Amino acid sequence: MVRLKSRYLLCEVCVSDRSNLLLLDDRAIYTATKAAVARAHGDYGAALSSLGFSVKYLNAHTGIVFLRCRKSHYRLIWSALPFITSLENRGQRVPCFLNCLHVGGTIRTCQKYLVRYNTQQLHRMLPLCQSEAERSEIRKSLLSCTLKKEADDDDDEEEDD
Repeated sequence: MVRLKSRYLLCEVCVSDRSNLLLLDDRAIYTATKAAVARAHGDYGAALSSLGFSVKYLNAHTGIVFLRCRKSHYRLIWSALPFITSLENRGQRVPCFLNCLHVGGTIRTCQKYLVRYNTQQLHRMLPLCQSEAERSEIRKSLLSCTLKKEADDDDDEEEDD
């Protein structure tokens, strides 16, 4: 039996109005991506990319999307992402574009990259804060996404036993 290898594309949906992100669902991203591949690569590209292509994860609040496709055809989808200019859902058209942040072999590597990316973004936001309350919120969010805190919690549990 042959194992089919996949690639995962970690993408960010960039919109001008963040409230429009809540209108999106995985079907809208799936159809827009398939249409972009068909426009960019024709029927042949659309047929190849439809094999094993799926939207694995969508966070409508942050605009993060995981796309899964076959390893041999991920370049077709990756090259068609810039041609997505809007997503249509429930009769509403949301102008946006997809920014590919990372291409990985597993979802876990994409998740690790996403944690690093988010901490870098928070570090960039820290000097731009206007008040001390904003700075404390960003520091709190930075500390909540580190692995050291989880290791400290595990040590506390072992001491209790």
